[in-house]
Amino acid sequence: MATGWAPPSDALPPRDDVAPYSAKRRALLGTRFPTDALVIPTGGPRVRANDTDYPFRPGSDFFWLTGCHEPDAVLLLMPNPAGEHDAILYLADRSDRSSSAFYTDRRYGELWVGARPGVRETSAALEIECRPLTELPDALSRLAPGRTRVLRGIDPRVDEAVLTYPRRRGGEPDRDLELAQVLSELRLVKDDYEIARIEEAVAATVTGFGECVAELPAAARLPNGERWLEGTFWRRARVDGNDVGYGSIVACGPHATTLHWVRNDGSVRPGDLALLDMGVESRSLYTADVTRTLPINGQYTDVQRQVYKVVLAAQQAGIEAVRPGAAFLDPHRAAMRVIATALHDWGLLPASVEESLSEDPKAPGAGVHRRYTLHSTSHMLGLDVHDCAHARDQAYRDAELVPGMVLTVEPGLYFQPDDLTVPPELRGIGVRIEDDILVTADGYRNLSAALPRATREVEDWMRGRLPS
Repeated sequence: MATGWAPPSDALPPRDDVAPYSAKRRALLGTRFPTDALVIPTGGPRVRANDTDYPFRPGSDFFWLTGCHEPDAVLLLMPNPAGEHDAILYLADRSDRSSSAFYTDRRYGELWVGARPGVRETSAALEIECRPLTELPDALSRLAPGRTRVLRGIDPRVDEAVLTYPRRRGGEPDRDLELAQVLSELRLVKDDYEIARIEEAVAATVTGFGECVAELPAAARLPNGERWLEGTFWRRARVDGNDVGYGSIVACGPHATTLHWVRNDGSVRPGDLALLDMGVESRSLYTADVTRTLPINGQYTDVQRQVYKVVLAAQQAGIEAVRPGAAFLDPHRAAMRVIATALHDWGLLPASVEESLSEDPKAPGAGVHRRYTLHSTSHMLGLDVHDCAHARDQAYRDAELVPGMVLTVEPGLYFQPDDLTVPPELRGIGVRIEDDILVTADGYRNLSAALPRATREVEDWMRGRLPS
């Protein structure tokens, strides 16, 4: 088996466009922990069933710092006498045909998984010193617990190899938690490379939505047509990107009142609404997150239009609240005021608008509108659909918006099918509208503006895509 093969190519790949950006990010992280060694693993494939794994996706923090797609890799940032950090990336090296691993290793053997970049190739593409993964245990064994921080919960091998530094009672905070928090907080503001990648994901997502509209009649002929639409969008995500950025929500009729309807096994009935919450994850792993609520037959009914226009007005108020210096919660507050006012005008609020919007949880009537809105209006977006989740409240939820942040604005109204507090004609209607908004120096830019939002525009757009 090991003889009679042509020699492998020794050509090296060109530099990846992400390389200079990753280097800047590593340097920035190093300034926050100038005397500590930092260990950031990517994790490995997870078992789906027996001897089959889920498709591997790199850890977001690791990928942000390296651009490396390889499983089981670990980034080590070591402080040097110059007050900076030397970066070393440990990853599995290639196995040529002279090695038994080529034929027997189901995880790395190229007979099983195809050609993959090893130490030389990755070093050339990402402009970072790379070493074989076999050298990692020795490198980790030399780290001093009191001078090392680890991104934990990603790779059990790393967690076990580097002892947890004990916290002194009443003393310094959790060192490893601080590393996770700082990484999330550094990722809050996107650089030009990241914004361009999110725009690519959004463009593919817009295409996917249009393809779903064209498939509505076919989906309507199936008992579980929601899955036909899910599959239609997934195909676009795989062609133009890496995958979907999260489990697609294809919620038709009353399923739209379930926030995370991901079973997608319902029927697609003309006359109902289809709430589609979907996003393509680009090949560079940045994701879009867009929602449209569409009339399955191409035209909203009067009551659907009534609900939709309130949500649209709320979303527009939220989008217009996005600007540098605004509080992260300002878009939510603006959107909820529009919705609470409409609910009050419809006679659905057992309190005044101001009472309902009170942020004092003990105030009479506070939050009664939430029965019909259910969720907050915004979250950060980037490598994760709910990006930067480990950031502290003072850096995220309670902070001000700054240029380079990308967030969603996605209010909704949901009238449950069995909610006796609303008129029968509203029951079972769920509407959400979501766009991806970039904070700019002088306001905002709607990255997903190519997808229509206004009712008449949506109907005209669908008419051009539905089969005649």
